[in-house]
Amino acid sequence: MAKTDHSAGPLVAGVDSSTQSVKVVIRNADTGELIRQGRASHPEGTEVDPAHWESALEKAFADAGGLDGVAALSIGGQQHGMVVLDKDGEVIRPALLWNDTRSAQSARDLNSEMGGDKEAAKKVGSVLVASFTATKLRWLADNEKANAEKVAAVALPHDWLSWRLQGGKDFAKLFTDRSDASGTGYFDSVTSTYRDDLLKSALRTDRTIITPRIVSPAAFGGETLSGIPIAAGAGDNAGAALGVQAQAGDVVVSLGTSGTAFAVSDTPTHDPSGAVAGFADATGRFLPLVCTLNAARILDAATRILGKTHDEVGALALTAKAGANGLSMLPYFEGERTPNRPDATGVFAGMNLANSNPADIARAMIEGMLCGLVDAVDALEKLGVSINRVLLIGGAAKNPAIATIASSLFGREVLLPQPGEYVADGAARQAAWALSGGENPPLWNLGAVTSAQATHTPDVVARYRELRDKTETW
Repeated sequence: MAKTDHSAGPLVAGVDSSTQSVKVVIRNADTGELIRQGRASHPEGTEVDPAHWESALEKAFADAGGLDGVAALSIGGQQHGMVVLDKDGEVIRPALLWNDTRSAQSARDLNSEMGGDKEAAKKVGSVLVASFTATKLRWLADNEKANAEKVAAVALPHDWLSWRLQGGKDFAKLFTDRSDASGTGYFDSVTSTYRDDLLKSALRTDRTIITPRIVSPAAFGGETLSGIPIAAGAGDNAGAALGVQAQAGDVVVSLGTSGTAFAVSDTPTHDPSGAVAGFADATGRFLPLVCTLNAARILDAATRILGKTHDEVGALALTAKAGANGLSMLPYFEGERTPNRPDATGVFAGMNLANSNPADIARAMIEGMLCGLVDAVDALEKLGVSINRVLLIGGAAKNPAIATIASSLFGREVLLPQPGEYVADGAARQAAWALSGGENPPLWNLGAVTSAQATHTPDVVARYRELRDKTETW
């Protein structure tokens, strides 16, 4: 925990309640200077009792030295997850997280009921996949009817935590922002309104279901029991975009538990192929996004396979030639969201005696993980999204090999912001924005941006895509 003194100015707290842990940063609202920080772990699994998030948040606040002196706070959180509440505000069952794929068939059913993929994209900006909240509600209706009949309100992880900080009893205090709401599958980010008809259809009910009210990007939605104002909050990727101060034309490639590529855009997108989700951002603009399920955990798998640390895996990969001497890997270790193959598994292909060695295996695993993100950026470009810069962030981006190999696969310079808790930083910046009452978020000096530039290796991506397309028929 940092204990540096801060210059004069109010303090703001930003929270990132992610899949694996919760992080808290406390920054100077005027300058962005990091004053102190804390964190706590979340349980493993794709369904979690939300009470664990609340207790972890309390631990993270304590680890950050408490909230004394904090003038405002905001919460960013993992997108999509389903938190269902009964009429008394009690959680009905453990929350299903974004990476729980049991609702894959429900997603197909809902897209069909909306008139097909093209119509689904028109109505909610995205073709639904198992990640979206609506699909999980349909799964609940079809598999846990008694629980579905108890549902009075539906929340997402970040807005449930904001509600609990207010006492967690009054549904009128349940609020969210358009960035997180745009990942539900029953929200139109163009009009910034819920599609109650789609929500009811998903849950197979004619009852009115309470949804969090939408708070504008620079506004407060409520206050903690101790009187600290709580800003609108954001979905994790929108929070990260705010945290790295991304502008229109910036594409952010984030390597966390999932891999995402998203761009800040002044115009909405509607992709009938389903590759690009038409989300909203945290500033009133749009955040077209492509998500893969397999990113940092591929590096975790590499450490187990090779018996090396993360840094050692990266160092090994850099000793191998680009293309790993013909070894390719399809990184669908946990199924995949883009392309939509929830039941897929990982594949090594082209293995022979020459490339059956730690260096080539390390290189192939990193290239496979990143090639899925190359596809993601290409999908954004095909929709007309302007790409001026590529910024690489996330825990896996700290690996010494990632930036260099990413540059070779993207065929362009890759920029690396200073390491940080980008989602929590974005939440803190949002809290500072609401506190200031300004027209735009404050500009903070978050340190120098470094870059990596490597020789383009399009043949590696081509071989990956050949493997990707071949496995679809297996």
